[in-house]
Amino acid sequence: MYVTRPHALTAAGAADLRDRTEVIDALYRFGLGQDLKDRALLASAFAPDAVLDFRPAASAWGAEPPPMTGRDTIVDTILGGFEGRVLTTHQVTNPRVELDGDTARLTALVEAQHLLTADRSVHALLKNLYDVDLVRAGEGPGWVMRRVVIDNVWLTGDPAAIFT
Repeated sequence: MYVTRPHALTAAGAADLRDRTEVIDALYRFGLGQDLKDRALLASAFAPDAVLDFRPAASAWGAEPPPMTGRDTIVDTILGGFEGRVLTTHQVTNPRVELDGDTARLTALVEAQHLLTADRSVHALLKNLYDVDLVRAGEGPGWVMRRVVIDNVWLTGDPAAIFT
């Protein structure tokens, strides 16, 4: 489930540092793509057949969204749901990576602030734990996310007002 190995590098050592950086960058592209409302950047984070499951996080406030399947559906759902309504900022911390050839696992904490544009006093601040499977990309960025499960650690504000 989560990457909990006690050491950052395998016996390969520094040889896999580039891959580790590129794996983490996929999650950075996901967050910044949302924050900048940059469709191309957000899409670059995902494999064409990606699945994003936000249900564990949403259950913290009683919501039950379906998993999003496919890169275009993920991008359209996220950007379409916030377009003209919600401002976001994402901060990624504590990334842990396991590499296995052309696949990787990533565990990270992501803090996501959401503000309604019409009334910035309405907000939701979420600290979420991400469990991500990635694959090496054929073209473009080095790695893309194939499966993302987002679970909530804590929250403040009113997520129900943001995620309608």
